[in-house]
Amino acid sequence: MGVLVKDTAGYETGRGILSGCEQKIMNETNLKKIKALNNPKILEIIEKFIDHCKPGKVTVITDSQEDIEYVRELSLKNNEEQRLAMQGHTIHFDGIRDQARDKANTKVLLPAGVKISSFINSKDREAGLNEVLGFLAGSMQGKELLICFFCLGPNNSKFSIPALQLTDSAYVAHSETILYRPGYEEFKGCGDDFFYFVHSAGELDARCNTANIDNRRVYIDLQENRVFTVNNQYAGNSVGLKKLALRLAINKANREGWLCEHMFILGARPEGKDRVTYFTGAYPSACGKTSTAMISGQSIIGDDIAYIRAGEDGRAYAVNVEQGIFGIITDVNPEDDPVIYKALTTPRELIFSNVLNVDGVPYWLNMGKEIPPAGINFSGEWFEGKKDQQGNPIDPAHKNARYTIRISELGNADERLNHPDGVPVSGFIYGGRDSDTNVPVFEALSWTHGVYVGAAIESETTAATLGKAGVRKHNPMANLDFLVVPLGQYIKSQLDFGNRLNTPPKIFHTNYFLKEDGKFLNSKLDKKVWLLWAEGRIHNEYGAIKTPIGFIPKFEDLKQLFRQILAEDYTKADYETQFKLRTKKLLEKLERVEKLFAEEEQLPAGFMEQFEQEKQRLTETLQGFGRDCISPFEFPPVTV
Repeated sequence: MGVLVKDTAGYETGRGILSGCEQKIMNETNLKKIKALNNPKILEIIEKFIDHCKPGKVTVITDSQEDIEYVRELSLKNNEEQRLAMQGHTIHFDGIRDQARDKANTKVLLPAGVKISSFINSKDREAGLNEVLGFLAGSMQGKELLICFFCLGPNNSKFSIPALQLTDSAYVAHSETILYRPGYEEFKGCGDDFFYFVHSAGELDARCNTANIDNRRVYIDLQENRVFTVNNQYAGNSVGLKKLALRLAINKANREGWLCEHMFILGARPEGKDRVTYFTGAYPSACGKTSTAMISGQSIIGDDIAYIRAGEDGRAYAVNVEQGIFGIITDVNPEDDPVIYKALTTPRELIFSNVLNVDGVPYWLNMGKEIPPAGINFSGEWFEGKKDQQGNPIDPAHKNARYTIRISELGNADERLNHPDGVPVSGFIYGGRDSDTNVPVFEALSWTHGVYVGAAIESETTAATLGKAGVRKHNPMANLDFLVVPLGQYIKSQLDFGNRLNTPPKIFHTNYFLKEDGKFLNSKLDKKVWLLWAEGRIHNEYGAIKTPIGFIPKFEDLKQLFRQILAEDYTKADYETQFKLRTKKLLEKLERVEKLFAEEEQLPAGFMEQFEQEKQRLTETLQGFGRDCISPFEFPPVTV
């Protein structure tokens, strides 16, 4: 290994060119690919983990189509994926206990003495490194290590971050070739400024699934911009460039003064108007994020993660970190999701995971057609009535089953999907699942107020997905699960970013789940009206009504939009029921938010001022009207 030194974790690293030991498992062609990068840090990382994980073979994957095809075929050869009947379609199964992100064992490694928000799962850095490196030691014996290079963000862009992936799973590498842009060329001259990820599925069982799930670990090392993940295959845990890289990028963004957000990017395109207006949006799980990103007639740039920077013109610009979608397939059907459904049922490169396979045809829950009574799924041979070891029924497809596809394969892909300058963002949209408090859409009073609105997001759990229904969970910017910096620091970064802009985006809030007497007050299609109202607000085409929580639409504007967009008659009764101000419920929410933020240190003064001001406005409104629910017609319209 050449000269051996100790790194900060205390394990040995090699420096210099790859030794004869490595050359026995890496042929000359692959060795040349590494040396061509002329990057000592990459050589050091590769040497270190070849020696530590002990793979039987090492293959370097560049940007070439030949290398990418090699990965795809290797996944089939290794039985990590199987071909389906339709051309280009394959299927992958994770183990029955490896079907979702492992929040309990996903931890941020902190040096001794460093504090972080209490809700962030953390572990002593030295102890964590020793543990996870212990699990990785020898984990690739008899397997092939794939060394892959990707780009987080568009190629040749100031937004982008090179990402190095080491994995013994061809499925992981294949998924990344679909989800992320090629990055081998990006590494030439990048120096030390890149992320890297080391993954091993560990020992495999007869179905080629991870055998030692109890030893599953996902550890994020902010100090070295790296993530270690072992004994798992589910993409949310194993594909380092996704939610694991999100955490590294949030840390980097907070240091450097830009934003890394858990946001979609869409282009709003009102009919009859020659313009496109770009929005980003953040929604907790099961709150309408993907369905908003895919609203009919609009264009999509991304459905999950955005990097946002200030442009030279003083506006915010955003890029999609990814070029693909790792999307939940449950409920995707031809009526509600025609664009995605068409892509999933026509020939193209596409990975299904954890759906039902019946003679090469995939089936998933609520897809709009009958599911056969038997087939192959994540549990093995499946049949109606099959139960797990605890006696619970096993669904034909998992509720968290997924599809992996390039966005360019969708009919509504935006033409600026890969533009290195990104797109100018005119609006942020935040939303949650809320049955009884917030109106369907409103606009924040200012950027600072909008940051408060985003930080105060709540979402109710649903019985179908999370057990007990109606439990309200606080999720600032829908990013809580991925924060690796103190919440106060994160909020301050949001405030500072907007204050540096000449024209900060307008901030909106939506709620698709308002109910009365147990019935939803809006249809699934209404979200298009709320989006295009927000788009019109950005272009000063609509007035508004100023309320204590923000600006709400005027009835006349919504009546016109419902007629134009949905060919529906929107009545005053509909409007009054949906947009009445439920002051007591709003004040109850403020009490919940206050308790949560009281636990945080160093919240910015401007943020807490917004909280106090909104509380005062709602209290005065309740006292002034002398009743709880106040009709929107009782507030004066404004022209702003």
